[in-house]
Amino acid sequence: MTTISADTDRQTVLTTFETSPGTCQDLLEALEDAYRAFISRQPGFVSAALHVNDAQTRIANYSQWARREDFQAMLRSDEMRRRNREIAQLCTRFEPVMYDVAAVLDGPAD
Repeated sequence: MTTISADTDRQTVLTTFETSPGTCQDLLEALEDAYRAFISRQPGFVSAALHVNDAQTRIANYSQWARREDFQAMLRSDEMRRRNREIAQLCTRFEPVMYDVAAVLDGPAD
């Protein structure tokens, strides 16, 4: 389960994908398949969420990993390298960036 907290050792990765309305759904399906069939089964994977903008020109992926090394090992695997080549054909660019949660700001309780 995704838990956003500054008091965690988890590694947060935000990946943005630039795409087009014509390929957005295909890219989303490729990403979902990668998570279901491979990424979610990798050591250290915690959770992920995929977000699509209204214009269907960008997908944002928020994922959490137990350790930075777990994410890096997944990226270096032959399976993920193959999948990333396929994903790259469905977007103009994508960039995974690792972050530390600096702060969590909640709204008023309901």
